[in-house]
Amino acid sequence: MTTTLPEEVREVQSAAARLREEIHKIIVGQDEVVEQMLMAIFCRGHVVVVGVPGLAKTLLISTIARTLSLGFSRIQFTPDLMPADITGTEVIQEDRSTGHRELRFVKGPIFSNVILADEINRTPPKTQAALLEAMQERQVTVGGKRHDLPSPFFVLATQNPIEQEGTYPLPEAQLDRFMFQILIAYPSMEEEMEIVRRSSVRAGVAVTPTLDEAGIKRVQDVVRQMPVPDHVIAYALRLVRATRVKEPMDLGQKRPAKVQDYVAWGAGPRAGEFLVLAAKARALLEGSTHVTPEHVRKVAKPVLRHRVMLNFNAEADQVTADMVVDDLLASVPVEGLTPAQKRTMDEVVR
Repeated sequence: MTTTLPEEVREVQSAAARLREEIHKIIVGQDEVVEQMLMAIFCRGHVVVVGVPGLAKTLLISTIARTLSLGFSRIQFTPDLMPADITGTEVIQEDRSTGHRELRFVKGPIFSNVILADEINRTPPKTQAALLEAMQERQVTVGGKRHDLPSPFFVLATQNPIEQEGTYPLPEAQLDRFMFQILIAYPSMEEEMEIVRRSSVRAGVAVTPTLDEAGIKRVQDVVRQMPVPDHVIAYALRLVRATRVKEPMDLGQKRPAKVQDYVAWGAGPRAGEFLVLAAKARALLEGSTHVTPEHVRKVAKPVLRHRVMLNFNAEADQVTADMVVDDLLASVPVEGLTPAQKRTMDEVVR
C-alpha cells in the first residue's frame, strides 16, 4: 500500500531534486555535502565549509548560488580587508545645483541574498565581527543607523583547515551562529576520474536557476511549521546537555566517556534549536511526515562538531570532535533512560 505524501512535503522534495540536478552538472559526488547545504538553506541557516584546497568548496557555493534566482556576492577575505569593505560606508555627497552636502550610505557586498565568504579565517577578528550582526539580526548598523538586509539571507563561508599561518581562527561566538560546519573529504577514485574527464573535455556548463525567492520562502515556511514530538526535542536536548562538562548531568543520566575526558566546553542553546530544525529538514527531504530521533542523529555531526570545544588531551590523543559526537550518539539513550537507570529513578521516587 502506497502512502500519498502531503503537497507541502512533495514541494520540498521537488525543489531539492531540481537543485541537486543542477548542482551535479558542475559538482561530482559530495552527495551528503550537497544535502547538508540544501538543509541549511531550507532552514534559513548559515554554513561554514571546511576542506583542504582543491576540493571545490568555492565552486560548490557559487554553483548553489547560480541555481537560485537570488542576488549573489563573493567576498574574498584577506588580512587587509576592513569592516566597511563588507558592510558599506557613508560618503559625503554634494548637490551641484545647491551646493548642499549630506552623508549618503553606500551599501557594501553584504547587501545580497547569498554571501560567499571565501577563506573567512584569513581576515582579522575586527573584520570577522562585521558579519556577527548581519548573521544574527539580518541587518547592519553604520553611523548609528540600522539597514535591513535582503530576505532571504545566507552566509556560506569557506575555511582551509591546514594552512594556519596568517590566519585568524573564528571565535566561538561567531562559529555558534553557523548552523552547520560541513567537512568536505577527498573524492573517490571514480569521482576523481569523472572530475578530470569533465575538466579536460568541457569548457563550461550552464546552470539553470530553479528556485526563486518566493519558492525558497515557501519551502522555509513548510520546514518551520512541521510539528516535532516532545520526545524528539527531549532527545536533542539530552545530546546537547551531555556535552556541558561544567554543568551537572540531569538525574539518571551518565556523561559519555569521551565527553568527560576530552571536552573543555560544551554546546549552547543554539545547538538544540538547530538540531531540531535540521531534523525537520532532513525528515522532509526523506519524504517523512514526522520527525524521529533518527533524523536528529543524522544531523548531529554538522550541528555539534564546531560547538564542542576540545581540550589539550584531545589534541594529544588525536581525538576529533566527530569522534566525541560518535561517542555521544552511542551513549545517550534515545528513550531517555536505560532500564537500569529507570529502576534507579523508581527507587528514588519511592
